[in-house]
Amino acid sequence: MDALPDGVVQHILSQLSSARDVAACAAVARCWRGCVPYLPSLYFPRGAFDAALGGAAAAADDAIGRMVAAAERLEELVIYCPFSASLLPGWVAARAATLRVLELRVDSAAADKSGHLDCIGAAAGLEEIRLWGLTMSRPLAWGRMERIRVLEVVGATLGEAAVNGAVAACPNLTDLALLGCDCAGEAVVSLPLLERCRLDFVGGGNCSLRLAAPCVESLEVQGFSWISLQGGDRLKHLTISKNTGTVYHVEMGKLPELDQLSLRGVQWSWGAISSVLQCASEVKHLVMKVEFCGDFDTLQPFPEIDLAQFFNSHPKLCKFEIHGAMFAALCHKNSLKNVSTVTHRFYIAMFHFMLVYVMLNFALPMQLDSRFVIPCLEQVLVTVRSPLNAEQKLSTLESLVRHSVRLRRMIIRISQMKNCHEAADDFFEEICKFTYMNSDRVCIE
Repeated sequence: MDALPDGVVQHILSQLSSARDVAACAAVARCWRGCVPYLPSLYFPRGAFDAALGGAAAAADDAIGRMVAAAERLEELVIYCPFSASLLPGWVAARAATLRVLELRVDSAAADKSGHLDCIGAAAGLEEIRLWGLTMSRPLAWGRMERIRVLEVVGATLGEAAVNGAVAACPNLTDLALLGCDCAGEAVVSLPLLERCRLDFVGGGNCSLRLAAPCVESLEVQGFSWISLQGGDRLKHLTISKNTGTVYHVEMGKLPELDQLSLRGVQWSWGAISSVLQCASEVKHLVMKVEFCGDFDTLQPFPEIDLAQFFNSHPKLCKFEIHGAMFAALCHKNSLKNVSTVTHRFYIAMFHFMLVYVMLNFALPMQLDSRFVIPCLEQVLVTVRSPLNAEQKLSTLESLVRHSVRLRRMIIRISQMKNCHEAADDFFEEICKFTYMNSDRVCIE
């Protein structure tokens, strides 16, 4: 190190960010200590002061204050360790002219966490803000922060006014993430430059979302019962889920650029499901994992879905993940009604009179017209939850294999199938036969 020019040494040390490493290097030599003012980033990890005498919070307050005051060109400040929120305004004010990135974990700070966060508005040059574990019931007094591009809030308790106020204060956001936030009411997001958005609201209440984002490319929302999206012309990835409660209504226009669509949850109204599927006619990767449909507290199975009509409405679909409810809807005997020929599927019997008995007494499944083609489907993952309607389910699996001209892999997931029904063993045997007959493309998981 002694043979290196001072400028090279300063450049090497300026790449440090962990406060522990900075302090250790500053103690090695007096000349290294002079590099602290040129540090662009400071990071204080969660347990950095756990072993400090006199308490972790007191030691953190002292160390953070000294290092922030010394780092005259500080651009990024990340504090995960416990600290006193009342000191935050002084730290932000000291580096307001240079600070570009601010990330704070405030769940262990003072009881009045939200009041001290108003000071963030003094750093007009901030471009990224990440806040963890705060409680915020009122809008923050940030004013209008034109340069912020990234806003992320994790594990927070938020009021409706606080959410909408924080978003409105950052009109030029390109990335917005509100993750694991306990919030109720209506979230209104109107951001003309937004490209990536993740909204994960927890809690048992019904929340609604009104999103206007003409440039959004990736959207993940969880926990909303009513969703309205304006401007999805550039949307490529869309995920809508709700772990508790019901998704009642989803309103959006056509999604011409959509590549991936994932619908998840316990209960959706059928109107919401059909609305999203109609808008996503160009989707290439579809995940359907919804347990029930029905309005309000009434849990109902999916209605019958015509297999040919579904794939004709989604001609570019190349990867399809079907949960039990959606698969059952495709397996009703009327789902294969658009046919011009009827073929027969026989079980292998040991005796001729049993074969005749099966032919005379069992309804023979109808299969699709051989002219029907699923043009782009390459991968299918089917989760089978029940052995009921075994014939129709087997016929649907056969139709998917037969009419998917590009199919490379079908995975049949039966590990969660209810096995209390007496037909489960027979159905499993038929699935095994079907897998054996199509071993090059079909497998059991």
